[in-house]
Amino acid sequence: MTRVLYIEGSPNKEYSASIEVCNAFLDAYRHAHPDHEIRKLDIWDLAMPEFDEAALAAKYAGLSGTALTPAQAAAWQQIEQLAAPFHEADKFLFGVPLWNFSIPYKLKHLIDAISQKDVLFTFDGAGFAGKLAGKKAAVVYARGLGYQSPGSFTPAAEFDLQRPYMETWLKFVGVKDVTGIVVERTLFGPDGKVDRSRAIDEARAIARAF
Repeated sequence: MTRVLYIEGSPNKEYSASIEVCNAFLDAYRHAHPDHEIRKLDIWDLAMPEFDEAALAAKYAGLSGTALTPAQAAAWQQIEQLAAPFHEADKFLFGVPLWNFSIPYKLKHLIDAISQKDVLFTFDGAGFAGKLAGKKAAVVYARGLGYQSPGSFTPAAEFDLQRPYMETWLKFVGVKDVTGIVVERTLFGPDGKVDRSRAIDEARAIARAF
């Protein structure tokens, strides 16, 4: 069975633009693929371990080929369990609001925890290889201002650390097929509603063929 993992990145459940666009995507996807399984991973309800001294020691023990202590093994098991849904899924949908020109700290916590050698990537003398190869992702990027608008005070080329980060990370862990859906000006009243409606239509169209 084909599995989709939806990573919900906003805590603003009632008014979030990223959640609204993601929900439109998922509704269209379910209609087009009724036999596929969709799992939701809400990072705000997710108990994520700290990447603390034991986890860091386990990381370096693994890099050096040293046997793990019981505390290190327990810490590493938590990392592997956190990453397991990414290995089980065939496709990903991320809802990512822009916070301080980047991504929410909870999403960064998740990415930092699971982006480990032999968990989401490997490397040798020939370079790096992502362990999520063959999978695909759609990412909904929500922004309060008009970063792509002509004359913007926050032009994307300088201020957008959201989309480049997500796309770079996904490609690093092996996900080469990445589609972005951008909804901007969410703070702009009527203009924001126009942008949101356009993003919803785009999300539905992409979902049908995803």
